[in-house]
Amino acid sequence: MVVPRNGQVGVRPSYTKEVVGPVAQLKCFYTNVCSMGNKQEELKAIVQQESYDVVAIMETWWDDLHDWSAAMDGYKLFRRDRQGRRGEGVALYVRESYECQELIEGTSRVECLRVRIKGRASKVDIIGGVSYRPPSQNVDIDEIFYKQLGKVSRSLALVLVGDFNLPDISWAQNTAEREQSRRFLECVGDNFLT
Repeated sequence: MVVPRNGQVGVRPSYTKEVVGPVAQLKCFYTNVCSMGNKQEELKAIVQQESYDVVAIMETWWDDLHDWSAAMDGYKLFRRDRQGRRGEGVALYVRESYECQELIEGTSRVECLRVRIKGRASKVDIIGGVSYRPPSQNVDIDEIFYKQLGKVSRSLALVLVGDFNLPDISWAQNTAEREQSRRFLECVGDNFLT
């Protein structure tokens, strides 16, 4: 599932959803925080109060100096910090009771993080992911992301959230003005994502 960002900034939920059915039951939350800096405590409070299973964050703006403050009791943290420049970065918190493993991508040029979450009992594994596409990202990096998405979308269950910075997409009509945005819609359709 690819879900467009609704434009909210901060720790307020951009989107919450329970993933249910024969695959799993996960309570998920995602947000674009535009720097976790002073928002870590607020995030912890929201996550603990709502008891989310998976928390996806875009634009963390973390680096090695934030290792001590990024942990959250009861959750495993997976993160991909932006290398060599300030800003951006993505993170996933997964409840410790879930067995999970990070899926390593071939390149760090794409700001995307994916984790395989082991299904319980007779449930199927789920791949959960978070992605951030900078507004100025070039077509070559977009194509790398589309190839990665094509491979991972073969999974029986994929939940991918992100800020793709393609504001000209009309999700109601499934159309876009710019070529890069049309290519994104094409990738979503080719991989049977909604």
